[in-house]
Amino acid sequence: MLAVPVFNMQGERTGELTIAAEALGGEVRPALLKQAVVAHLDRRRQRSARTKGRSDVVGSTRKLYRQKGTGNARAGSIRTPVRRGGGRAFANRGGQSTKGFPKHMRRLARQSAILAKILSEDVMIVDGLEMDAPKTRTMASMLAALGADNGCVLAMDGPSENVYLSARNIPKTEVRRVHEIHVYEILRRRKLIFTKPAFARLVDDPLCLGAGTSGDQAFDT
Repeated sequence: MLAVPVFNMQGERTGELTIAAEALGGEVRPALLKQAVVAHLDRRRQRSARTKGRSDVVGSTRKLYRQKGTGNARAGSIRTPVRRGGGRAFANRGGQSTKGFPKHMRRLARQSAILAKILSEDVMIVDGLEMDAPKTRTMASMLAALGADNGCVLAMDGPSENVYLSARNIPKTEVRRVHEIHVYEILRRRKLIFTKPAFARLVDDPLCLGAGTSGDQAFDT
């Protein structure tokens, strides 16, 4: 069983929750993590680069001069790639991403990323995270007390406008619902912080941890 420390908003440790390594795939898979990051970055590419082929440039399709008898090299259309102003021989058409990443691989990669963070002691749980109004100073103080002011992902059980507004101006801090966090975000930021309900949902939800995992086996208080 892996222990994850629980803190309050003042940064004081109040206990710990345990989770089975098998609930997170059992082992860290570096090759799969790299594949997930590469696929994610590939999908983020704008792919707006376009170059013109010979069919895209303006010009007549008439043969420039007769084939023989002129002493010149034979030539066809003025839009040929060998002439200035002609289209490119192998025009870049952009295109869609070709790096597929199936759903079961995404789930396993996310489990592996969370497991890696737990093993490196970079995962923590905040109990009682509630904010009556947006307060960036309060959020910044909490992150500093938790040692997460140099970059973190805060996973929530559900949407919280006050928490989001309090954290959005803090550099390197991202607030996500627990089912929305991505491998790239987990690995990019130094700390991963769960609220207590979010951590329980992560363990209990088969869509997050893979089919066949029950909360009774993976989560223990």
